[in-house]
Amino acid sequence: MTLSRRDFVRLTACGAAGSASLVLPRLNRLAAEAAGPPEGRFDLVIAGGGLGGVAAALAAVRSGLRVAMTEETDWIGGQLTQQAVPPDEHPWIETHGSTRWYRELRTGVRDYYQRYYPLTDEARARAELNPGDGAVSRLCHEPRVALAVLEGLLAPHTATGRLTLLLEHVVVAADVDGNRVRTLTVRSLRSGHQRVLEAPYFIDATELGDLLPLTKTEFVTGSEGRAATGEPHTPDNADAANQQAFTAVFVMDFVPGSDHTIERPRQYALWRDYVPRLVPAWSGRLLALASSHPITLAPRQYAFDPVGDQKSDLFNLWRYRRIANRSNFVADAYAGDLSTVNWPQNDYLQGNLVGVSDEARRRHVDGAKQLSLSLLYWLQTEAPRPDGKAGWRELRLRGDVVGTEDGLAKYPYVREARRIKAVTTVLEQHCGTDARAAATGSPAGSVTAFDYPDSVGIGSYRIDLHPTSTGDNYIDVASLPFQIPLGALLPVRVENLIPACKNIGTTHITNGCYRLHPVEWNIGEAAGALVAFAHAQRVRPHAVRDTPALLADYQKRLVAQGVELRWPPGACPP
Repeated sequence: MTLSRRDFVRLTACGAAGSASLVLPRLNRLAAEAAGPPEGRFDLVIAGGGLGGVAAALAAVRSGLRVAMTEETDWIGGQLTQQAVPPDEHPWIETHGSTRWYRELRTGVRDYYQRYYPLTDEARARAELNPGDGAVSRLCHEPRVALAVLEGLLAPHTATGRLTLLLEHVVVAADVDGNRVRTLTVRSLRSGHQRVLEAPYFIDATELGDLLPLTKTEFVTGSEGRAATGEPHTPDNADAANQQAFTAVFVMDFVPGSDHTIERPRQYALWRDYVPRLVPAWSGRLLALASSHPITLAPRQYAFDPVGDQKSDLFNLWRYRRIANRSNFVADAYAGDLSTVNWPQNDYLQGNLVGVSDEARRRHVDGAKQLSLSLLYWLQTEAPRPDGKAGWRELRLRGDVVGTEDGLAKYPYVREARRIKAVTTVLEQHCGTDARAAATGSPAGSVTAFDYPDSVGIGSYRIDLHPTSTGDNYIDVASLPFQIPLGALLPVRVENLIPACKNIGTTHITNGCYRLHPVEWNIGEAAGALVAFAHAQRVRPHAVRDTPALLADYQKRLVAQGVELRWPPGACPP
């Protein structure tokens, strides 16, 4: 294999993190590309290398299948890496409520810090190290660390050829015969080269459910309308365009005594004066230390203090998604804390990524980037400070942390995608605390979520919907620790396409609690295991659910793999 100068620079840049676990997978990939196009026939083709895609790939290759996985960007890991979003998790994640492999991923992140980062003795001794001490998670960490761990998990399988990983590839066409997908055509975003991938099974782990329209798989977008679902919090009318905001996430640090003010963004005037038109009404301008409270919708004031020595009863946005707390590291290891900006103030509300033309999608992505850069510029120049001054010019955009030249995450943070019309659709009445209590006639304090006989995993998170592009404000209501039904992974008609991301059979409402990191991983792991089981049994995936003996055997395999199918009795309050 001969490496180009560009590839050599990329590899040595990866090595700057101090770990061969980040470099070797890239070498394996480059060696495979240098050897020429891979064979076109696989046991499984996965589109999308996010958390669901990686989990599905691991489940399949560890069961002996030959797998091809595509990824649109040059980073696997989806929302955890390319979207730069620290893991949103439930309070019991350290002990239960996820798959064993997901907990091993979390352990791998901590081990990576222990092995390679200059932690203080106190931080190194902390069993449940939280590198950033962010408020959103017990494990707020840098995207590149998760990337290194995930690439390390895949490395043995890419090295042996069991897994063909096609980074910077998109699916451009599908060959469908009746109810079955036969092939996908993928194109390299670097070379333009196209290749056809054939398999008996396909998994859609793309962030937007890109395979669904290409394969003519029936799907839903936006809100279904109350008449269709009966959900108490769904909007009255169906509206395919009623989709949650997406966000161009970025990372910044604070360097005392410096001036890192960026060039004034070209849309700054627009976003500085922008007032969201939402119902119920927003609190005022979007670029302000205020928003609607997600639960009460009343105006909510925030603090913003990157210095950290000002006392306030307000929630400090700086610490919200902080991914590196410099006090956890030896002196001068970091110039300042690293804080991820995925706030109400940079949720993009002026359009969607699904159901629009390619040109409109590009325009909305650009608008979201302009909004985020405008938020940073406003923080640097106009934001009120506790000392009475305006602006924090010491804030520095850290594109190196997210691996981009423009300083923004490689891919927008997507909250809502196309969703399959599924054999089972998860409703608010199945997992929403009040809706479930009303449906069962049980007191809210004792009710539990619907018990699915075909459970393939569990999760827990509030039903958390951000404001939408058509003007709905937050919908944020309590939910119960829930199960993931196999029927939600099965399209009503197409036989050999399985979703493994935010495209399962949820609704506009229940997507709000099924879309987070550990649940997506569980969905992907269950999808990969389902394909492996169906392949071994020589049956359709639907037959696994429809045949009691097969379903029992498949669920036993999941349990042996470390997948929890039900919440332990008394393990957490309802």
